[in-house]
Amino acid sequence: MSHMRKQQGSCTSINPVLTKMRIVLLLLPLCLETVICYNNGKVEVACGDMTPQHGYVPSPKDPPFTITADKSQFSPEDEIKVTLSMASSGTKRYFKGFLIEARNAGNLKEIVGSFKLINSDISQLLQCDNKVNSAVSHTSDSHKTEVQVIWVAPPDSPPSVQFMLTVAQGYKEYWVKIAGPVVSQSGVVPPPQSTFGGSTGAKTTAFSTMSRSFTSEGCGIRKSCLRDPQGCDPQNDTACHFLSFRAEGNGVMFELSGPADGYVSFALSLDKWMGNDDVYLCIKDTDRVDIKAAFVIGRTHPVISSENILKDTAWRLSDGVIQCSFRRDIYLQPDNANRFILDQMYYLFMAHGRAENGRTHRHDRQPLVSTYQTVITGPPEDLTGSRSPLLIKYHGAFMLIAWMSTVSAGVIMARYFKPDWPERNILGQKVWFQLHRMLMTLTVLLTLVGFVLPFMYRGGWSKRAGIHPYLGCVVMALTVIQPVMALFRPAPDASRRYIFNWMHFGTGTIVQILAVVTIFLGIHQQALLLPAPWSTGVLAFLVIWFVLADLVLEVHRRVFLSVGKYFKNVKIYTEHINSDDKEEIMFVPDENETSCMESCFKNIVLAVYLCGNLGFLTVLLCTISSV
Repeated sequence: MSHMRKQQGSCTSINPVLTKMRIVLLLLPLCLETVICYNNGKVEVACGDMTPQHGYVPSPKDPPFTITADKSQFSPEDEIKVTLSMASSGTKRYFKGFLIEARNAGNLKEIVGSFKLINSDISQLLQCDNKVNSAVSHTSDSHKTEVQVIWVAPPDSPPSVQFMLTVAQGYKEYWVKIAGPVVSQSGVVPPPQSTFGGSTGAKTTAFSTMSRSFTSEGCGIRKSCLRDPQGCDPQNDTACHFLSFRAEGNGVMFELSGPADGYVSFALSLDKWMGNDDVYLCIKDTDRVDIKAAFVIGRTHPVISSENILKDTAWRLSDGVIQCSFRRDIYLQPDNANRFILDQMYYLFMAHGRAENGRTHRHDRQPLVSTYQTVITGPPEDLTGSRSPLLIKYHGAFMLIAWMSTVSAGVIMARYFKPDWPERNILGQKVWFQLHRMLMTLTVLLTLVGFVLPFMYRGGWSKRAGIHPYLGCVVMALTVIQPVMALFRPAPDASRRYIFNWMHFGTGTIVQILAVVTIFLGIHQQALLLPAPWSTGVLAFLVIWFVLADLVLEVHRRVFLSVGKYFKNVKIYTEHINSDDKEEIMFVPDENETSCMESCFKNIVLAVYLCGNLGFLTVLLCTISSV
């Protein structure tokens, strides 16, 4: 499982330097999975045993490499050139990753001396065993045929030194601790060389295939289950993501199933945030499934365990669905420090994604996280979960309320209700103005809070959210500009008031359009993926509903302006004709009656609009709550 939890971001109100530092701290660990699994070769975590934690057995074949040193005798502070090169035979004439160390030939656990680089494009220095420049590794996964480095003997060098290498041609094909040449101080007889590598000490697991699919029968009665969609059955629903577990004696039996191109996985976690999680993966490898235990440190790829702790493993591939089962002891030996004890309470994560040559990629969707912690060995439960973090749900809800409801009501109030309630004031200001200001202030506050929430969740900027966070930055900036602009508006009778009016109208229109576009992009983000296509349709209806209400009120205003002018002219005309003719023009309504009719019509349109708006907004908010 690539990394397992925790989207968006924006731009202002956060110290740029701190933001960059936090992003760097989040991204650096992404490069520490194994010795050769990651391209940049930063593999200090493997300095000790020199073993790539890929979860595969080192190749039992003879290494197709030659390792030479240009000296067999040395004195303290001498320099020796070490060369790693491909043998003349072999189907592959290259290697991708390597790790070179020099160790005390009398105590192969002790790293000795330091290295210098000859070609920094393909090799780099590492700090192993707290000794600077004490190892050399690759800088990328490019194809290499030869690497040369310089080893510098320390002043307190042991009598004999042996060079050790781990070399990889691919994710599954590698050789561990290849014994290189032994060099000795002048006059010292070199000790017998030790041989490492191949499959020495490797443990294998017997896998069996399953003839039948898992079933949800017994969920909550005989076994605990976590499912997505809730209540689905993997036996007859190929879209069902399914995890079950039940205690059996001194172990726990797990069943995992789900549609995926590369792997399905689950993790045990102490919280709802990614990091320090006990992970289990079922990885599709052509026509079979490899079942692995791993551990996640921070926001990294899982580190595959080199120890075999899983028993009774079985798997099945059918109709694009990966299924696997295994048993794990409740308690493990103390040397399995990264494995959790199963009689404790944990959150459960489920994820799936692509895999290539046995290497997992980032999960395709946001992981499904159980609603609450559960005891793995406890009584059976039918668990519920969500793929959307709570902070992101609040982010979506606040933005929907702000830009689909409060802002539209505020626009309508300012645009069409200025003539209404002419004799009434609220705190010394006209009613329409106070309502408009209240709604727009609420919009700014909701936007500001909603803007901050993704940063709190993500801990920085999200690079996988596309253009959504960039548009969010623009919306936030324009949202702040609007009230600032209003604070410095000129008086109503000022000669330049029209400039403010047009700027206020233009900025408001632009930010409203951008906010709507950003929300449409937001409902398709991984962290808040609303069901399509109907959620998109409901959101589109909200936009159309506002446009229709605005159009109806605009047409009504223009028609009533024309009619009002006509009635006013008729009234002026009737004042100059005799009384007999006046009685023939009884159809002319009173001016107050006309104003009342206009106001009643607008109130009806506003009431109908608000009812429809709130109804469909409630549907979307309920959908956010349920995902």
